[in-house]
Amino acid sequence: MKRSFTIVADAYIRFIEDDGWAISSHIALTTLMSMFPFLIFVTALAGFLGTQELADLAASLLLQTWPEAVARPIAGEIHNVLTQSRIGLLTLGAVLALYFASSGVEAIRTGLNRAYAVREKRSWWMLRIEAVGFVLLGSLALLALAFFVVLGPLIWAATLAHLPALAPLAAIITLARYVLTVLILALTLIVAHIWLPAERHSLIQILPGVLLTIVLSLAFAVTFAAYIAQFSRNYVTTYAGIASVMIALIFLYSLASIFVFGGELNAAIYRAQKQNTDSAL
Repeated sequence: MKRSFTIVADAYIRFIEDDGWAISSHIALTTLMSMFPFLIFVTALAGFLGTQELADLAASLLLQTWPEAVARPIAGEIHNVLTQSRIGLLTLGAVLALYFASSGVEAIRTGLNRAYAVREKRSWWMLRIEAVGFVLLGSLALLALAFFVVLGPLIWAATLAHLPALAPLAAIITLARYVLTVLILALTLIVAHIWLPAERHSLIQILPGVLLTIVLSLAFAVTFAAYIAQFSRNYVTTYAGIASVMIALIFLYSLASIFVFGGELNAAIYRAQKQNTDSAL
């Protein structure tokens, strides 16, 4: 217990020394600014693949785990953006949207490099190409997920038509959707921790921070949703017309802080293990 407390304390101290709050603010603001370019590119990609109606569903999936008070105002603006006509994937607007969306990946990379105390030695253009690649893969994955969400209920309805005795399992199917959401979150975090920093880390090394990020993020989302439901008027009084934007920023800022602290925890555990190894020698 004492060793665990020492590791957590070390992680928090390093979080402060590495300007964790400032980095989290940078990640939150960049993520919010990158969201619309990302979804514009998703819409263009969906149109190129002939499934443009999936873009709106993909946006809904992206916000599904957010508290309603945070997601609802942004979802309305996203819907307005996505219903505008998009000429195609290879338009200048889509290419620029892809580039600007990659800024969110770069912000996350900066936070992880700080947490793991590594210096980036790769050229900026190589990093940007890699970030664009991640955005492209993320877009394809989001559209694939949206497709299966649409296809899933159809398959379930067809199954019930032939096997009506399976109807009581509907609750399990709903639970499976939430489990799938958590698994996707876990996979995203694992990819980020392994591939974005300047140095590679094994799955065992990053797992504690990933698990902590998942647990604290879900707990915070539930708590924040309950808080906003009771005290949302405070934000309206303080921030007036930009209250919804500020609520979203505070939400993203908190999640980014949890994410960066997860990286700091992994680094603290690694330092403790290295110290024990050195002491044993």
